[in-house]
Amino acid sequence: MSRILIVEDESIIRSALKRLLERHGHEVSEAASVAEAEALDPQHFSLVISDLRLPGDPGTVMIERASPVPVLIMTSYASMRSAVDALKQGAVDYIAKPFDHDELLETVERALREHGGELPEPEQASETAPQSMIGDCPAMQVVYTRIRKTAPADVTVLIQGESGTGKELVARAIHRQSKRTAAPLICVNCAAIPETLIESELFGHEKGAFTGASAARTGLVEAADGGTLFLDEIGELPLDAQARLLRVLQEGEIRKIGSVETRHVDVRLIAATHRDLQALSKTGEFRLDLYYRLNVMQIDLPPLRERDDDILTIADVLLEAACRRHDRQGLKLSRSARREIRDYLWPGNVRELENALERGVILAEGHLIHPDDLGLRPVSTLAHPTASPAATTDDISTPGEISEEDLSLEDYFQHFVLEHQEEMSETELAQKLGISRKCLWERRQRLGIPRKRSARSRQA
Repeated sequence: MSRILIVEDESIIRSALKRLLERHGHEVSEAASVAEAEALDPQHFSLVISDLRLPGDPGTVMIERASPVPVLIMTSYASMRSAVDALKQGAVDYIAKPFDHDELLETVERALREHGGELPEPEQASETAPQSMIGDCPAMQVVYTRIRKTAPADVTVLIQGESGTGKELVARAIHRQSKRTAAPLICVNCAAIPETLIESELFGHEKGAFTGASAARTGLVEAADGGTLFLDEIGELPLDAQARLLRVLQEGEIRKIGSVETRHVDVRLIAATHRDLQALSKTGEFRLDLYYRLNVMQIDLPPLRERDDDILTIADVLLEAACRRHDRQGLKLSRSARREIRDYLWPGNVRELENALERGVILAEGHLIHPDDLGLRPVSTLAHPTASPAATTDDISTPGEISEEDLSLEDYFQHFVLEHQEEMSETELAQKLGISRKCLWERRQRLGIPRKRSARSRQA
């Protein structure tokens, strides 16, 4: 069991983070300041998670005080420049507030696995595979070779693959093997940031540039200066932001919103998408000149259903991690469960597999996990694993064809989004459904519901 020390002066955040980590099998201690953390002897923990701004000494002090224990720094987007400075001082990664629970847990487990914590490196991984990537199938060997050749070349990379196939893992592997490995890697999910804010988040703004801009802000592109910027789901980027990004790639320059001055940046861009950008360019949703700038080197990630025996190898590694989180060591998959995992189509790819195994660990009685514990839908009832990039609402049942009395949760979601997306923004839809904007986007991808572009975006 990993021991984690949380250093955070806001008790509500500290308690919520502690409960989340304890639910996933970690032993957690708390401190409200660097002084309190030192009294707990931080070098006896597996990981330290520290807020950047603390009463007294700042959180970056923990990097030296806890050494060689890895330190994660928590910060808001407004303090992103400080987070980058923390990475340069030796922090292993940062967590942006407000944080998404799944992303936070992934960051914690990655830090434990890669920087001396108790989560083991999977022994089953190929010898040629980058750290934290698993699989030996021919398709993945091609991916590993492309990563090895591409990483040192310092060119722009476009990663294509379905949601849940591990595009961010590829980006991190490229960064680790590149000449920029000592500089920061900034990861941004373009679909998780509201359209009205994404230009400000990426390129920054000056004080007074728009209503609510009470202070100047450094953008994430500038924060990645000297390092790597990973833009996930770049197909969701609005056209105005695409034009600004093209300027970065062509001239190495950015201009903050509200500023007349340009600044030079040295950033390597890695982009990822599950959509066909070339097809989007024909409909005017994506700039063709930007697509050609991005597609210097392309890496295609195979879906899980096409990875043959890798599926069971990955399942064994994920099962071991889930058993550790829930303190249920020794659980195994029954023969019928292994057969079902091998034959299932996995429309949600590795992320769906991980969730199924998590359910199995929680529900299993005895020492074996059976098919019923996994909670998978029968293969015959699954829709197409993924939506075609060119999918339209004609491919999906319309709201009028659904009876309200017979709606499942997914049917209701689909019905509500299709009925209201013409007059509601993504943020308004998410609020009405009681979910985050990122969750709304992920469900769109899983159910194959295309996103309607606003008239303003189409005319840009």
